[in-house]
Amino acid sequence: MERDKIVRIILNGKRADEETVRRAVYQMRNHATKIDVRVTWEKGDAARMVEEAAREGISRIVAAGGDGTINEVVNGLMQLDREHRPEVALLPLGTANDFATACAIPLDPQMALQLAVEGSAHKVDIARANERYFINVATGGFGARVSADTPPLLKKYLGSFAYKIVAVIKMIRYRHSRGHLILDGINLEGEAITAAVCNGRQAGGGQMLSPQACIDDGLLDVVVILSFPLKDSWRAIREIRHPVRPGKYVKRFRTQWVESYPGETRSVNLDGEPYLADSIRFEVLPAAIDL
Repeated sequence: MERDKIVRIILNGKRADEETVRRAVYQMRNHATKIDVRVTWEKGDAARMVEEAAREGISRIVAAGGDGTINEVVNGLMQLDREHRPEVALLPLGTANDFATACAIPLDPQMALQLAVEGSAHKVDIARANERYFINVATGGFGARVSADTPPLLKKYLGSFAYKIVAVIKMIRYRHSRGHLILDGINLEGEAITAAVCNGRQAGGGQMLSPQACIDDGLLDVVVILSFPLKDSWRAIREIRHPVRPGKYVKRFRTQWVESYPGETRSVNLDGEPYLADSIRFEVLPAAIDL
């Protein structure tokens, strides 16, 4: 990136007092890099700061936080015309950092910020869910409940292991969901444990939902885990761990769009952020941002 350009960091306020982040910023400034920082206070701040950065001519912003911060920055970017969207880089500071990890972005703040400032940008896809956007994964059913119900304090102290604890607790009382999916020439209906629409590869603290997904292929990877009898548990686990098409209990599709009809209003998670709807049309927007 050109030396005279200003890089603007949009920093999740919960991480504002982290010394490793401060050191990383000061170190890059010592290399004559122009960096300024904006700190979020409440929901909506990051999207507003994206618009402000674009209006001020900032050509690259850094989303500093977890997957939720990245999601809000992406939603801010998608409110702008394509030619006015700044490039975006990532400084992963969240609990799981699923999207950054799948993209092989360093979790060390110094290394991540150096890449964010000096790295080249590439065009990547964004996914749309009705009027909302996400960059990584949308989950429904069991996966959505785990993400939504994992307490922030537990994530703070246990990191991604917190999701596994909550998953075990939820599994004991979980009620399967009945739903209906429509995509290119396919009509799938039945009871499912969970479903995911993937632009990225992993979610839920390191769960590799779709190992073949790519963020620049112009496609969404859809994964549905159907209900299965206890006697077939090992078969279902094998299908999850070793993706095959078609599986008996794990269905995988690659598509530009998919429509979901859960039968009742349900919450899904878009990059971990809850979204309530009684039906959702998902579609991919190829090469929508420069990452």
